[in-house]
Amino acid sequence: MVETLTVAVLGAPKVGKTAIIRQFLYHDFTEKYRPTEDRYIYRPSVMLNGNSYDLKIMDVPYVAAFPANSSQEWSDLKCWGLRNTDAYILVYDICSPESFEYVKMLRQQIQDNRTSNIGEAPVIIVGSKRDLQRQRFTPRRTLSLLVKKTWKCGYMECSAKYNWHIVLLFKELLCCAVAHGCKSNHSAVRLQGALHRNRCSLM
Repeated sequence: MVETLTVAVLGAPKVGKTAIIRQFLYHDFTEKYRPTEDRYIYRPSVMLNGNSYDLKIMDVPYVAAFPANSSQEWSDLKCWGLRNTDAYILVYDICSPESFEYVKMLRQQIQDNRTSNIGEAPVIIVGSKRDLQRQRFTPRRTLSLLVKKTWKCGYMECSAKYNWHIVLLFKELLCCAVAHGCKSNHSAVRLQGALHRNRCSLM
């Protein structure tokens, strides 16, 4: 039986959520910006350590807040299924401090509003547009330490434009999600194990 893993990709407008997904799936990138107005679901199949998984990747439009309860979740189509997702990718633009603050808010709300019966889920914070490194608002090391040490989340930077670290991002996320289903150890420890490229094979 093939396991299905659901991944929600969230972030402020114009941070490159859809660009990251499309680069991963189709090796496609366009400079033209088209806002994500409706929730869109991609369903690729991948291989990890010889096992097959069906991914359900949710490209989620901007939401004012993570749903605090089931009523809020199902009252807005954009939020459907967010509270019991297997893993989260929270994307910000390395040139936009406002987009980082939005991710910070979302991360806290996810932690607060996933009830005990739903449980923890791996979260990876992603700095997009790494090709604009010279315009970034704060050093990479500063944010990486904050996210890993204080937020206890994974941290990566990538460029959809140049396909830099895109595949690695989804490898790490899948490793984390699979490990989460087998272990009860901390999400930060799970991510550290997933960072070794040779531990998973993603196609």
